[in-house]
Amino acid sequence: MTYDYSGIVALSDPTRRAIFELVAGQPRSVAELTRALPVSQSAVSQHLKVLKDARLVSSESKGTRNIYQIDPHGLAQMRAWLDTLWVDALDSFKSAVEQKEE
Repeated sequence: MTYDYSGIVALSDPTRRAIFELVAGQPRSVAELTRALPVSQSAVSQHLKVLKDARLVSSESKGTRNIYQIDPHGLAQMRAWLDTLWVDALDSFKSAVEQKEE
């Protein structure tokens, strides 16, 4: 199975992580995000585009505003990849412990 690593790459930037965490708390508009962060509205929009391309957030038009929320499908895909890593790490740890016991 192949995984899309764009979500991890997108979250490697501290400003994008902050935006993602704010949106995870509740859906927000660009203006709301801009007021909560020390960056320009243009920068917030650019970061949201990266998060949207990585399928971590989606947007819904409400009047003249776009409201951003977590994209559950993209987040589930990233979580499945992380869960695989965790299972592999636990299997490796189990094997190492069993080898020491022998």
